Amino acid sequence: MKHGPIALIDEAMPVIVIATKGASYEKVVSNIQEVKARKGKIIAIVTEGDTVVKGLADHTIEIPETSDQLVPLLSVVPLQLFSYHVAVMRGCNVDQPRNLAKSVTVE
Repeated sequence: MKHGPIALIDEAMPVIVIATKGASYEKVVSNIQEVKARKGKIIAIVTEGDTVVKGLADHTIEIPETSDQLVPLLSVVPLQLFSYHVAVMRGCNVDQPRNLAKSVTVE
């Protein structure tokens, strides 16, 4: 956030944040506050019952509280669904993405 991406944030820039309870929670909250100071829109993946980030974010998606090892697995599901629905809204063919043949090796 500090040296590059922060310069891109304005009122038209949505920022997706994974702000689950854990070791870096306070730093993530600080970054959210910086984005809000620049009028960015926050979409946050939060731990169920989190009121701090919910008060800062424009939109929240709650996931159940779990061990630190399982948080990435749980938080990726709403991110995948979000990207799928954005692609559909943009009219992209989600069943045949562009340049797939270049990235998949066929024997």
